Amino acid sequence: MPSYTTADIRNIALVGHQSAGKTSLADAMMHVTGAVNRLGDVNAKNSHLDFMEEEKSRGCSIDSHLAFVTAKGKTINVVDTPGAPDFIGPAIASLAGVETAVCVISATAGIEVNTRRMMERAKEFGLGRMIVINKIDANLELDALIGGIQELFGHECQPMNLPTNKGAGVIDCFLNKEGTADFSDVATVHTALIERIVEADEALMEEYLSTGDIDPEKLGGVVAKAIAAGSFVPILFTNARGEVGVKELLEIIADFAPSPLEGKQRSLGETPIQLDPAGKFVGQVFKLFADPRSNIKYSVCRVHSGTLKADSSIYIGAERKAQRPGSLYKLQGAEHPEIDAAIPGDIVAMAKLDTSIGDVLHSGDEAGTIEMPKFPHPMYALAIEPKSRGDADKVSGALHKFTEEDPCFIADRDPQTGELVIHGIGDLHLRSILSRMQQYFKLEVNTKPPKVPYRETITGSVKDIEYTHKKQTGGAGQFGRVVIALEPNERGKGYEFIDEIFGGAIDLSFRPSVDKGIQAQLKEGVLAGYPVVDVKVRLTDGKTHPVDSKDIAFQIAGREAFKIAFMQCKPVLLEPIVNLEVTVPNDKVGDIQGDLASRRGRPTGQTMLPGGLSIITGQVPLAEMSDYHSRLSSITGGQGSYTMELSHYEAVPGNVQQQIIEKAKKEREEARAAH
Repeated sequence: MPSYTTADIRNIALVGHQSAGKTSLADAMMHVTGAVNRLGDVNAKNSHLDFMEEEKSRGCSIDSHLAFVTAKGKTINVVDTPGAPDFIGPAIASLAGVETAVCVISATAGIEVNTRRMMERAKEFGLGRMIVINKIDANLELDALIGGIQELFGHECQPMNLPTNKGAGVIDCFLNKEGTADFSDVATVHTALIERIVEADEALMEEYLSTGDIDPEKLGGVVAKAIAAGSFVPILFTNARGEVGVKELLEIIADFAPSPLEGKQRSLGETPIQLDPAGKFVGQVFKLFADPRSNIKYSVCRVHSGTLKADSSIYIGAERKAQRPGSLYKLQGAEHPEIDAAIPGDIVAMAKLDTSIGDVLHSGDEAGTIEMPKFPHPMYALAIEPKSRGDADKVSGALHKFTEEDPCFIADRDPQTGELVIHGIGDLHLRSILSRMQQYFKLEVNTKPPKVPYRETITGSVKDIEYTHKKQTGGAGQFGRVVIALEPNERGKGYEFIDEIFGGAIDLSFRPSVDKGIQAQLKEGVLAGYPVVDVKVRLTDGKTHPVDSKDIAFQIAGREAFKIAFMQCKPVLLEPIVNLEVTVPNDKVGDIQGDLASRRGRPTGQTMLPGGLSIITGQVPLAEMSDYHSRLSSITGGQGSYTMELSHYEAVPGNVQQQIIEKAKKEREEARAAH
């Protein structure tokens, strides 16, 4: 059994933007506490956490990695997450395993796009938050950065310590009422800090208001409560590579970060989970990875209830067959030391389980779901085909492994175009996966922009559309007559088939055949070969032949009647519209806005970030975004970044619709000629 209790556990995720120093901070935490005997260095490519070859070659984290350290008798589980916007999936998934998100901000770069995004995600998910301003040796004009943090995230963000001696140390503003700092005034910061903390406890607030002072020692338990509630977000300072402020940060995490007992409480369905080591085992998988050395699949599980042992029988979701983990592991970077048991609040890895991210693991009768944070829908896509025709099955198998590990990566075959399409957050995301596929599986592919997933629908209605299918051959004939009405369905409601025949105009056994034929046509489309959505068909009349009527006859009759009706109902093409968020230098805002206007984009807002950056939001047709990565890079000199998520579908403008229809017609004619 572990030598610590649930109350002794602190689970933190290091989040924030790329190059803020999250991995360097995790390396420093490991070294300062003696968990490792060498300080890892990202630049020297010998970090304990960025150990994958792809991470070393790209110089950035592309997946989350775990470590554990001990400070002041507390076990601190650290999840180091990627900061590049393209790899936000593993960063968001890590929030499911922790109580506290520690957002690392570079003192030189300031607030960046993923700073804001991960702070918001952590708040939405109900986690406590801390902010670490790193690289304080390079920038001592930090008062403006604190002001920017408070302006963007609120005045619940208050410094808990300050740099001293030009970034060579830090001074505790919680215990110290006066002292010397590189900027600001310790006494002023101390007062603001105490006032913010006492707001979390009415009795202490009254004492403070009546006396004008309060002993910080009385506030120990209140700080964790305030952090967990989100009413207090400590700001702390470090220089991770110089190991400045790292020991102090760990002590504050040990003393004040909420334990699993104090932080966000999870529920299994509607039932709150009791963190009882003697209770029934409940856990949740929040990370999957394959060990690059052995290719063994590991499931990383946050234990919520019960005590998990190597010989425990565990069930995955609603499965009825139990599995035994065999061995339990703590993750220490690339190393996997084995442990005997894991208690509530702990994080443990198990090998060779067939799990997915978000799966609930339990002891037999606790099936249900535990909330996961919300992931962005991957909208950047590439169509791929193996360079070697014989590799098709191998490519599909490799892609399946990546879809298991990454909640923001999807690979599927488009039923309309037949293309194998991969979807991710951005170009870097997909290129990284293809690079790893080549490295680990020796598989190479060609890529091209995929076809846009248009949809077809109608805006008008029609009644009494009749079609009779009659076929006479030497043997048995075919006969089926149907009469239908067609009207639009509510957007997003899909297809609806209503049987309104009274009596036996069409035998009961053939009415599903009409529905089947129409559904087949929905997949093929009518206008330009794209799937039909949001239509309501009413079967109102028809006729059956006592000998020649067959299932296939009514399928054909239903399909042909639908095609006629569809073209009489003012058909339109629908195109996907994405919510676009672009982060650019302030002096490029005008150029970006002009470019978006040329793409039929509609601006929805603009936010200025401290540090000379602006965030432009808008809605743009997905069809206009195929070259956006290269265009944005060209306009901003590589300084811009963007993300996009599906918003909705809307009608294509008439002139654009005609071009799409003509192109689809030409492609069908070329395909027929080729055959």
